[in-house]
Amino acid sequence: MRANRAHKVFIMSCLSLAKMVSRLAVFSCVLLATHASAQVVISQVYGGGSSSGPSFAADYVELFNRGTSATSIAGWSVQYTSAAGTVWQVTNLAGSIPAGGYFLVKQGDSSSGGAALPTPDVNGSTQMSGTNGKVALVSNQTALTGACPTGTNIVDF
Repeated sequence: MRANRAHKVFIMSCLSLAKMVSRLAVFSCVLLATHASAQVVISQVYGGGSSSGPSFAADYVELFNRGTSATSIAGWSVQYTSAAGTVWQVTNLAGSIPAGGYFLVKQGDSSSGGAALPTPDVNGSTQMSGTNGKVALVSNQTALTGACPTGTNIVDF
């Protein structure tokens, strides 16, 4: 009986360790992909527009320019994949974001209501999950690859 209890404790410890390693891997992916000096960052993500009873009528990604000068994002993209996904959907960006300004990227529409978004700066069509997923701000319009992409073209993740 005592050996059985010790075995259960060992299994629970292993499961806890596995969860920690899994979370660390996701956190490491975010750390590897994020540039600490990025002037333009992802400030908000909403992926519930395609769900039942959404708060907003569409999914969206909001960017923020935390710098002291305008930044051109012409030729950049916002990219999305599911939490375990490796195929990235690309929404191309154009224009610039003034210093201290925001940039709204509207994504997939809801079929079940929700509050209208303010006028977006760019319209996309990506349906984003209301529970989990990955969003990247990329300084080009080439689709990322893999579950945890890296590279100097990733501005924020």
